[in-house]
Amino acid sequence: MAEIRVNPTRMELKKLRVRYETARRGHKLLKDKRDELMRLFLEVVSECKSLREEVQTALAAAHGSFTLAAATTHPKMLEAALLLPKAKTEIAVSYKNRMSVTVPVFECDRLGATDTANYGLAFTSGELDAATATFGQTMPLMLRLAEREKEAMLLAQEIERTRRRVNALEHIMMPQYLTAIKSIKMKLDENERGNITRLMKVKDMILKANLSQKYSYFPDEE
Repeated sequence: MAEIRVNPTRMELKKLRVRYETARRGHKLLKDKRDELMRLFLEVVSECKSLREEVQTALAAAHGSFTLAAATTHPKMLEAALLLPKAKTEIAVSYKNRMSVTVPVFECDRLGATDTANYGLAFTSGELDAATATFGQTMPLMLRLAEREKEAMLLAQEIERTRRRVNALEHIMMPQYLTAIKSIKMKLDENERGNITRLMKVKDMILKANLSQKYSYFPDEE
C-alpha cells in the first residue's frame, strides 16, 4: 500500500485528521447506502421472480389456447383473423430516483381497445378468443416485469460501485491517513524530544557559564 508523503508539520497533521474524519463519516454513509441498496435489490428480485412465474403461467395458457385454435381453424382464416391488430399500444417511459439510482417506469396505454373481436366469429374458434384475451392481459405484466428487471440490473450496478468505494475507503484511504498521522506524530515527538535535549544542554551551558563567572570574582589566594 502506497504511503502518503507529507511534510511532518502540525498543520499537515491537522489537515490529515480532518481528512480521516471525513473519510470515516463517508465510509459509514456509504455502508448504510450499500445496505439499503441490498434491501431494495432483494425486494425487487423477489418481485421479479413472482412476476416472471405469473407471466410464464399466463403465456403458457395463451400458447395452449392458440395451439388449439390453430388446430381447429383453417390457416388462411387464422391468418386473416390476426392480420389487423385489435388495438394500438403506446408505451410511455418516465424515470424515478431510488437511492441515487435513476430507474425507468413503463406505462402502457392501449388506444382503441374494445371487448369485441376485430375478426369474424363464424370461422374462428373460442380458443382464439381466449388466446388473444390472455395475451392482452399479459402485456401489462410483461411491462412490469421488464421495468423491475431493469431496476434490479441498475441497483446491482450501483451496489457494485458503492461496494468498491467502501472497500477503497476501508482498506486504502483510511489506513493511509492513519499511517501518515502516526508517522507525523512520531516525527513531531522526536523533534520535541530533540528540542528538549538541546534546551537542557543550553541550560547546562548557561549554568556552567554563570558558575564560572561567579567564581571569577573570588580568585584563589596564593
